[in-house]
Amino acid sequence: MAIEDMFLLAMSLLFVGVLFWAMSSYNRLVAYRNRFKNAFSQIDVQLERRYDLIPNLVETAKAYMKHERETLQNVIEARNQASQAAKQAAAKPEDAGAIQGLIGAEGILTGAMGRLFAVMESYPDLKANQTMMQLSQELTTTEDRVAFARQAYNDMVMTYNTERESFPTNIVAQGFSFKTAQLLELQEPQKREVPQVTFA
Repeated sequence: MAIEDMFLLAMSLLFVGVLFWAMSSYNRLVAYRNRFKNAFSQIDVQLERRYDLIPNLVETAKAYMKHERETLQNVIEARNQASQAAKQAAAKPEDAGAIQGLIGAEGILTGAMGRLFAVMESYPDLKANQTMMQLSQELTTTEDRVAFARQAYNDMVMTYNTERESFPTNIVAQGFSFKTAQLLELQEPQKREVPQVTFA
């Protein structure tokens, strides 16, 4: 076999090897992107459940909190903004701007809900209302589910971003416009204080 033929064979094998590597890298990036999109859809389900519970909570509170109209209105407005931001993020979870919009809207909603629960402390009859207790419990459970789904999403985003940024896969990522995914870092609804234990 002539040297030229051996050179052509070596170049052909190298080309085929690079092609298989590029296809494999591309397919891996697509798989990781689809995983984090799927993980976001799990968050979306829980956020929708949360958004559906909030109007019921506000309706129940209205009967007792006649002088807190502004607080109740703020909760509903924040809920509507968060719901809209969640729809935009669900349509394009790979869009960092949409995720940032959701983070901001959720922060506003969390603040409004915190003020509502603080005001509710002044209404013992409302706190004792069976419907309100049930709705509060469902909301707490939903918040826990959101936190769990968010952790799974962030894990998938981290895996995708790490693969996307690793050499030499980053060459394929740049060539095919695989963008950095945004972590979803929501403010916790209520920081729980750790009980202090002292021995006298």
